[in-house]
Amino acid sequence: MSTYPPPGGPSVGQRFEEALELIELELRHAIAYVNDAVVPQVRRESISALRAMSDTLRNLADKFEGSGLGISGSAPRSPGQPEDPYR
Repeated sequence: MSTYPPPGGPSVGQRFEEALELIELELRHAIAYVNDAVVPQVRRESISALRAMSDTLRNLADKFEGSGLGISGSAPRSPGQPEDPYR
């Protein structure tokens, strides 16, 4: 039994070129899909995540500021806790 194509059929080189053309076509479709659908969705979700993180950090800063843990403040000590000698 032979694994070669029958005489008169496309040569191996022709079949290889056809396969490459199909692969290139599929790659162009995949790239177009990524550019048209995936990238915009990732951008939207990234912007949303950044806004949520910004709000969370703003709330955390407000809590620090309100509790006296700001830049010039120090953490309140619990009763009976010795003063930190390194402050």
